[in-house]
Amino acid sequence: MSDTAYNVNDNETVKLWSRKLDREALKRTYIKRFIGEGTQSLITQKNETNKSAGDRVRVTLRKQMRGRGIVGDAQLEGNEEALSTFTQDLVINQLRHAHRSEGKMTEQRVTFDLRDEAMQALADWWAERWDIWAFYHLAGFTPGNTTGTASSDTDATGSEYNGHNTITAPTRAVRPASGLTADQSLTTSHVFSLILIDKAVENAKVAQTGTGRNPIRPVMVDGKPYFVVFLHPYQVTDLRTKASADSAHPVLWYDLQKSRISGGERDSNPIFSGALGEYNNCILHESTHVPKGVSSSTGLALSNTRRAVLCGAQSAVCGFGQGHDKSSYDWFEQSFDYGNRLGVKTGCISGLKKSTYTESGTAHDFGVVVMSSYAAAHT
Repeated sequence: MSDTAYNVNDNETVKLWSRKLDREALKRTYIKRFIGEGTQSLITQKNETNKSAGDRVRVTLRKQMRGRGIVGDAQLEGNEEALSTFTQDLVINQLRHAHRSEGKMTEQRVTFDLRDEAMQALADWWAERWDIWAFYHLAGFTPGNTTGTASSDTDATGSEYNGHNTITAPTRAVRPASGLTADQSLTTSHVFSLILIDKAVENAKVAQTGTGRNPIRPVMVDGKPYFVVFLHPYQVTDLRTKASADSAHPVLWYDLQKSRISGGERDSNPIFSGALGEYNNCILHESTHVPKGVSSSTGLALSNTRRAVLCGAQSAVCGFGQGHDKSSYDWFEQSFDYGNRLGVKTGCISGLKKSTYTESGTAHDFGVVVMSSYAAAHT
């Protein structure tokens, strides 16, 4: 009699567990719902290195045309407007992680499947890593560039945490009160309120002549423009617990709830999925990975501050190596000690970076506005 069996690293085994990891990591990663291949996506996926060799992609960003146009029969020839484009390089690299069991007796002592638990744990790990990459870049959390160890939820630093690309400080930022030019100036009176979103929307919409600041292009959904806002849970609690309106906080949480996120294509659109609410054409989302503020004098992370962020189209770009994409990882199993121990490795060649452009020697953020506020745990 002949039995059918699939062993460690048989082709079918690898593909099976790779698919399982893909599905689990994808559904646990918050930021991946905002990744797409078109220029209307919040994070644009570039496929050049996915299809051919190379460790970086040169990304082209195009600003909106600002010319007056020609009325009536006035001559258009000779009055055309040149496209204004800028480039930046996105670097990709390999990141791997693994688990190895102590041995068959260890596996015998527990009622769960260590192989399956390893897959679940690695899926969680990949999901968290992608979220950290995205929010560090979008919020300009520059401490993430410095090699170190994780001491809290958003203090993990080093090249493993910056998406293989240098994080740059924000060039567009608003704060709760006028005159506040640095995160270290935030106090308990500077909590998050909806007026911060109003300030950020104004910043996103209005160009400033001579500064290089141009309008941020919103994401279009069913013909309507939207920005996407990400808040830390501490900031969400500040919004919800504000008891009464005042000059600094003229709009309250209950006003936000008046706008329902439902109807038409919005129900199934990923930017609305799991959202907190809608305000001033902004879709609000919550994530624990929204990072802390950063001191402009020391360059270090600041306790009791968070950097919420407003995002438009092409706020960031990401890329993958050959054989990888946002839902495809390597899966490799290996036996050790004469088959007594099972090791599981996953890996992915990829990278992520905030979209920026340089004009007249000055760098500018292409699609994000940072909203810093005082934000502490509520006990």
